Amino acid sequence: MDQRADPAATFCATLIDEWIHNGVTHAVIAPGSRSTVMALALAQRTDLHLHVFHDERSAAFAALGIGQLGIPAVVVCTSGTAAAHFHAAVIEAHLSAVPLIVCTTDRPPELRDVGAPQTIDQTKLFGSAVRWFHDPGVADASASAAWRSLAAHAYGAATGGWPGPVHLNLPFREPLLGVAGDLPGRSSLMAVTINSNTVVSPYAIAWLATRVSTGRGVIVAGRNCGSPDGVLALAASTGWPVLADARSGLRHLDGVAISAADAILRSADFSSAHRPDVVIRLGQPPVSKVLNQWLAALDAYQIHVTPVPNWTDPDGVVAHRIVAEPGSVCTALAAHLSCADEAWLADWVDAEQLAQTAIDASLANAALTEPGVARAVVAAMRPGSHLVVSSSMPIRDVEWFGVVPNGVTVHCNRGANGIDGVIATAIGVSLATRAPTTLLIGDVAFLHDSSSLIGLVHRGIDLRIIVIDNDGGGIFSFLPQAAALAPDRFEQLFGTPHGVNLLALSAAHAIPAVQATSIADVVAAASATGTHLALVRSDRTANVAVHAAVNAAVVAAIE
Repeated sequence: MDQRADPAATFCATLIDEWIHNGVTHAVIAPGSRSTVMALALAQRTDLHLHVFHDERSAAFAALGIGQLGIPAVVVCTSGTAAAHFHAAVIEAHLSAVPLIVCTTDRPPELRDVGAPQTIDQTKLFGSAVRWFHDPGVADASASAAWRSLAAHAYGAATGGWPGPVHLNLPFREPLLGVAGDLPGRSSLMAVTINSNTVVSPYAIAWLATRVSTGRGVIVAGRNCGSPDGVLALAASTGWPVLADARSGLRHLDGVAISAADAILRSADFSSAHRPDVVIRLGQPPVSKVLNQWLAALDAYQIHVTPVPNWTDPDGVVAHRIVAEPGSVCTALAAHLSCADEAWLADWVDAEQLAQTAIDASLANAALTEPGVARAVVAAMRPGSHLVVSSSMPIRDVEWFGVVPNGVTVHCNRGANGIDGVIATAIGVSLATRAPTTLLIGDVAFLHDSSSLIGLVHRGIDLRIIVIDNDGGGIFSFLPQAAALAPDRFEQLFGTPHGVNLLALSAAHAIPAVQATSIADVVAAASATGTHLALVRSDRTANVAVHAAVNAAVVAAIE
């Protein structure tokens, strides 16, 4: 290495070069001093898209949004509490199996535990939420032969059979403005192999087929449920319905997909008369609590096929668990099974048609409602576009009332079900895809992440933001607390009205904003191009009544 070259600058440039070689195309940084070396090295790469966020939490969730497309983003911050603000996004990436390369910069060892400013203990800061943690120490030219291996290790750990976040804690000494020298060479033998999902043997498939060939079953499809072709093949061969979560990408499968399972299963007559013998669960659990409770109460043989090895069975009802690509398992099983009861699927499809007709009728003559907005936003989506939905009520309304068109990808941070970082996640999705992106979000989640609005209009993305403003925590009005507590106490602790003028907040960030007063306004906002915001005002008490009326209409239609 050139004696004039700075080891720290060369070290950072080498890591970044190796990550780009392996496929990284986006990096996100939050401004800071100790991270100068990494920030400059990232900025000097013209083959990398660099995004700057003022707030570390926003930066991390934007990187999470980018990573939802399968390739990790590198996210960088300075030392101290800045690193702690990454934690929520790291947890979500961990639980949602989203690849992420987290680089926290740090003081060198001699400045730790001596009261140096902006210094905290960053060793294993994120605990068990990362796939791998490493602190290589202050960069030294004598270790340069290992730098590419370190970068490859981090990339491989983030993108392996169980994708997720990795954490590199990188200490730097001042001065922080050195110039990189020649990078160490890449060995022709070095490669990162992404661990493919386990291949299930033909013998295991044949054995499994003997356990599930009992006639009546359901396929429950969540996020990461595999290819539509595989699921459709299994549904066609068995005559089993696909209870498709909004994030599954399968709600467009005519003749087998059940989008209104939540409303249908509220019918005691239907849910008790249509108890399956077999349940095949694909990917992550569905959002619907009604569906999950129904599944938990079944006396059925339940199989979970998941592409990632983390254990997901909160009700303790899964009898057989397969870690493999779900679509391939479905395709293999389909070759061994045949339909034994044609009336079974017909009953489910009839119920789906009755439910959708009842939902349309219930919402047709109503004023602007939260279920109506969710249904209209989903229907307005076009193939190739992305819908990002906040947790709490928006994802439930999309799950209950949205029929997702073919080619539309639905994103929601359901690993930890938090409402933090939702705007930033949508920005990340839009930055990574450069495709039309719509965000459906509640007012509290919007305020929670309002720092992500900083500079949004200058990012050059096509992001349509639809905000449901019911002046507080709307989901709590559906919980027992609403009836059990005095109104004033409920509002104090759960309703939590904020009184913020969200249109004025948008204007403060130069974001074009309108108040929607009709479904036509909502559709127009969801269809227009460019970054803009539409506000829909709602009443929390009236919203509970609307939901009850729609669900009652579905039950009445089915029974």
